[in-house]
Amino acid sequence: MIRFNDIVKEIEAYMPDADMGLLQKAYVYSAKAHQGQTRLSGEPYLSHPLEVAYILAKKMKMDMVSIISGLLHDIPEDTGTDIEEIRRLFGDEVATIVNGVTNITKIKFSNHEERRAENMRKVILAMTEDIRVIMVKFADRLHNMMTLGYHTPEKQELIARETLDIYAPLAGRMGIYWLKSSFEDLCLYYLEPVIYEKIKNEIAERADDRERFIREVKEIISDKLKEAGINAVISGRHKHFYSIYRKMKEQNLNVNQVYDLIAFRIIVNSIKECYESLGLIHSMWKPLPGRIKDYISMPKPNGYRSLHTTVIGPYGQRMEVQIRTWEMHRIAEEGIAAHWKYKEHVNLKETDERQFMWFRHMLENLRGLKDPREFIENVRMELFPNEVYVFTPKGDVKALPKGSTPIDFAYSIHSEVGNRCSGSKVNGRLVPLKYELKNGDIVEIITSPKQHPRKDWLEFVKTSKAKNRIRQWIRRQEKEQSIALGRELLERALRKANIEIPNIIKSDQILSAAKEFSFNSIEDLLMNIGYCKVSPGQVVGRLKPLMEAGNRRTAGIVGKVVSRIKRRKHSHVIQVKGMDDLLIRFANCCNPLPGESVVGFITRGRGVSIHKSDCKFIKDVEPGRLVDVKWQPSEDDMFVVKLKITSIDKKGILADISAIIAKKDANIIEAEVKTTVDKKGVSYFTLEVEDYKQLRDIMGEIKKVKDVLLVERV
Repeated sequence: MIRFNDIVKEIEAYMPDADMGLLQKAYVYSAKAHQGQTRLSGEPYLSHPLEVAYILAKKMKMDMVSIISGLLHDIPEDTGTDIEEIRRLFGDEVATIVNGVTNITKIKFSNHEERRAENMRKVILAMTEDIRVIMVKFADRLHNMMTLGYHTPEKQELIARETLDIYAPLAGRMGIYWLKSSFEDLCLYYLEPVIYEKIKNEIAERADDRERFIREVKEIISDKLKEAGINAVISGRHKHFYSIYRKMKEQNLNVNQVYDLIAFRIIVNSIKECYESLGLIHSMWKPLPGRIKDYISMPKPNGYRSLHTTVIGPYGQRMEVQIRTWEMHRIAEEGIAAHWKYKEHVNLKETDERQFMWFRHMLENLRGLKDPREFIENVRMELFPNEVYVFTPKGDVKALPKGSTPIDFAYSIHSEVGNRCSGSKVNGRLVPLKYELKNGDIVEIITSPKQHPRKDWLEFVKTSKAKNRIRQWIRRQEKEQSIALGRELLERALRKANIEIPNIIKSDQILSAAKEFSFNSIEDLLMNIGYCKVSPGQVVGRLKPLMEAGNRRTAGIVGKVVSRIKRRKHSHVIQVKGMDDLLIRFANCCNPLPGESVVGFITRGRGVSIHKSDCKFIKDVEPGRLVDVKWQPSEDDMFVVKLKITSIDKKGILADISAIIAKKDANIIEAEVKTTVDKKGVSYFTLEVEDYKQLRDIMGEIKKVKDVLLVERV
């Protein structure tokens, strides 16, 4: 069991002038609060907060406030102590962190995707007040994972899955790679025990050979670097178990088929020596193409810097080599804690401040998301980066997820640049907006005030910021369209009910009706009418008691809108089952005619769109947005159709076709004739017809004309 003096010793190693008085007070307070409590292992409960504080000091080199919070983090949850007492005794910062950790601990995790997404959202947003909340939670989770064997198998699986889904990738994104590896290996032990044992046994069987190989390679590298006058510390190790497991899974290999199990690390004194060492390594062993990564000139967003290469070493053995300076090594080991602004007597430099930019951007992008599925999608993008590095025309570097497009690049510059992006140049050449950016590309964005985001952009953009901004714009546009449609439908219903409201958007009566439907504003009511969630008839029913009967109808905005609706052709020849007063329009994709089988599609903001039943554009839509519709008898309406007629190019054939159309009482609106290279005539006729039967008769008669090869409806 860790003792209090062990924690003090670790703190003094990196904060020799730290005042231990408040830490001693927190230790005594925690011991009294947890007195009599035990863990499942049978140990006193105090052992857990002591272990958490020890991890925060020894492994994370955290500030005194964080370590005190580690000693106190379970007190509100397990003893019922009010957080205000902790605030009174230990200060605001400690209380904020302890309260944040307590709120995360209260979350009940689930295997259900949406529930898990919502829980991840709570974990991340708990960090917004003070990022040290997650550092204390990391230490708490690590010790709990180390003692997970005392829980039931069901609880082991649940906690391990939660750790692998949330805490391991978050630790990696924050640059704390030793913690990420520890989480992943512990999770593998509980989630895939058979595979874990296979990997463990295979590594144990080859331990002697591996140690001999590591000694030999270290000696070769050391001699080569000394010859070049480079003083370096070299270490070698086998990769952690989860990394081996992931490679087995991705490449469908057995553990004895995974060759690059060994990684070496070279730590030198300067950036110049990093690149010199890389050249010397490549002079001795052949590098694998595509496996050389320069994170020194282009650091990861969390501040990680290093050179990576994979080479074919002695005996044909693949091995990874990482090369870095001592400062880079400190950041790689400690992650975000290496830049910690709260450490006593340490001023955060402007360069260190940049290390927090990615974190602030992530929180900014995630805070406004309400849909759990959208949230999980964005978090996965943020926590599992596979990045490409591209340049602005001025030479600034932008790190983007692999597969990103010029639109992602545009939004990374500014939201308005993304919204107005109309084209792009990569390396001086025009490219499509869906072009996948590659490392080293120089990207220039072309903007236009007439351009706006399109729905199809969502199919290929990669970054969460781009997706969020595009969705926001689309939702705003759909909202405006729905409000306009809702207003038209309501004004029409009011006219039919002989109710006059000259300006419904400012009407007190409409506002009262909106509140009866539990809407906060008239716009919300109109939007829901436009979305067909509230019918205009229901609103009129609520309005009637508020209005004086028999209001005289007057000219005004209602009359103007009604006259516009009257001029809409065909609206009365279709009846929508179970619905009245809906705006009807006929789809241009299939141009249905009376007599053909049709179906209605409820659009967002434009009423009901009428399609042929076999129209390809409605095959994959949500069934809930399809409604039954039927034709109503009509003698006055005409419908526009277009025919394509292919024939032998012969004199007089167009006159014959025109005569048939006239004989069948159809009107030719437009005609276009082309002659192909193989002496065929292709004619396009745009006609007005009454219904599908009339069109079918016309097409049948034209097919009988000699030298007509094909008649088809466009």
